[in-house]
Amino acid sequence: MKRILKWAFFIILMVAAILGVCMMTVNNHIVQAQKDNIKAAVTSRNSSLSGREIGELKSIDPQCIMVLGAGIRNSETPTPMLRDRLDTAIMLYKKKVAPKILLSGDNGSFSHNEIHVMLRYTLKKGIPSKDIFCDHAGFSTYDSMYRAKSIFLVKRMVVVSQTYHLYRALYLANKLNITAIGVGADQEKYWGQPEREIREVLARDKDYFKGHKKPASVIGGKTIPISGSGVLSHGE
Repeated sequence: MKRILKWAFFIILMVAAILGVCMMTVNNHIVQAQKDNIKAAVTSRNSSLSGREIGELKSIDPQCIMVLGAGIRNSETPTPMLRDRLDTAIMLYKKKVAPKILLSGDNGSFSHNEIHVMLRYTLKKGIPSKDIFCDHAGFSTYDSMYRAKSIFLVKRMVVVSQTYHLYRALYLANKLNITAIGVGADQEKYWGQPEREIREVLARDKDYFKGHKKPASVIGGKTIPISGSGVLSHGE
């Protein structure tokens, strides 16, 4: 009996080790594949971007700047992570990197309406309503990318998120045939980041397979071309 238990324990350890190696291999593949597509980062020391960096972003002729949701504190206030993403996107818009902003977040319940907060924040910063598009069903990074292509007909875009998250976002965009480059919004150190980094490794492994299977997003809908007015997408 003891011998059987020892063998069972050994097999479990071997399987766990193999799974760990596979997970890290996938994780490293995504990071290495996308690291050159992160063209700039906005930090506390570098609150703006150089002319060269702006030029690199404009080089793909992006149709929009996508902002991925990152939680809200209450019905009117974004989390620090989301606020930094929004501020970065607004700065890029004002520097004429792209003519539209695409806000993608979770509007799954009345008490958690990321899009409501993101839209109001962006409007208060002076962005014209017609240039703001809202994806109310960006329940995950994959859904956000899939819907950018299928609903908003995006072919080229700049993606704004914290750098650790951009690798996966850009990987998914690439797999869905969207030309995308990233700008990191890393203005501060965020509470809970070590745990977030661990979850991101698991998320990269999950989305690696989604990127190959390309399942439809959770919710579909009628197309709202990014080339037109975003007002119809606001839902308010």
